[in-house]
Amino acid sequence: MATYLAFLGSINVGGNRIKMVDLVSALTEAGFSNVSTVAASGNVIFSDERDPALLEIQLESVVERSFGFKSCAMVRTAEEVRAAIDENPFHGTGPEHGSDKMVHSIFLSQQPDSVAVDALIEEHSRKGSERLALGNGVLFLDYVHGVGVSDLSNKVLERRLRCKGTARNMTSLKRILSKMEETA
Repeated sequence: MATYLAFLGSINVGGNRIKMVDLVSALTEAGFSNVSTVAASGNVIFSDERDPALLEIQLESVVERSFGFKSCAMVRTAEEVRAAIDENPFHGTGPEHGSDKMVHSIFLSQQPDSVAVDALIEEHSRKGSERLALGNGVLFLDYVHGVGVSDLSNKVLERRLRCKGTARNMTSLKRILSKMEETA
């Protein structure tokens, strides 16, 4: 059985409050195995044999049915989480890299059209200090001065890229990956 991480969007933000113990219970009742969470923001480690795309649909359904709101689910392996850290061009040390709390990997529901990504990067280069780059199923973003002061909200990114996404900063991703490796 494979170990996966589900990044659930819209958990414990904007009034969508869920206790992690309740989330674990709902997912266990829905047939997921070895369910645990990391932090209180919708990071769920579990074991399963099914296709990740089907797991995403089921996870979204469980959240909506059990908690009454829509969430997006991005299911990834430990290798994909590690790649979202290692391949992020804004993560690292030195003056050309950002703070672990400001540098994010945004897990996407599909690979966006490169023309749309290039247009977003070009347009935003004249507006803000944030830096963007596209990876494989991941948008890398250095918020530089913070998410709260950026025009690049999740809604803006989803509308421009025409796909869903949920972000985690480097500090969170490192902690999540460490727990995944302990669990595996």
